[in-house]
Amino acid sequence: MEFFSSKYQIQSIYYLPQYQSLLPKLPSNIKLFEVNNVELEKISTLQAPQGILALIAIPENLEIAPEALVGEFSLALDGIQDPGNMGTIIRTADWFGFKNIICSTNTVEAFNPKTVQATMGSLARVNICYTSLPEYIQNLEIPVYAAMLNGESLYEIEWERNGLVVLGNEGKGVSDEVANLISRRLTIPRVGAAESLNVSISAAIICAEISRNLLK
Repeated sequence: MEFFSSKYQIQSIYYLPQYQSLLPKLPSNIKLFEVNNVELEKISTLQAPQGILALIAIPENLEIAPEALVGEFSLALDGIQDPGNMGTIIRTADWFGFKNIICSTNTVEAFNPKTVQATMGSLARVNICYTSLPEYIQNLEIPVYAAMLNGESLYEIEWERNGLVVLGNEGKGVSDEVANLISRRLTIPRVGAAESLNVSISAAIICAEISRNLLK
């Protein structure tokens, strides 16, 4: 439902009869189609689709200017591959008020059906662009942090009022090209014996700590 009041253009909606009452008042240019369960399953990528499915145009030329990041914290994703992780990170960013996510060109597609599902509607509220991450970072005038195993403790960093936090690939971490450009490396201190954290969990912990410090 979040997409109804977002910047995305809804082209058509397919719904089961019992869900018609849930539809808000829509512009006349959005086409409505009443379907049955069999038809909905055929046009959906989900094994058990919900009662309403929308066809939404993917915006063209998605860009986030470097100056748009000034005065706030944003995330950068460097080679994230799992659509579930991607969707969870978008949802986490939305929860903590991170409006922008900059993605490397080899990061999984934000509009992958599994990613969209995992965002639980947060995709409608978070700006996302794909670009050459090293080139983008070089044009920034704000601090650039990266989540890495050999960095400063997340809980001891004195945060500034804005910055970009880079999260790396699930298996390889932050790429060398990006690592050479960051301002500070940060680490979530390990207490137990696990070798690593899931990247979406790391994103949640980092976003929570930044948010906590900014609210002081």
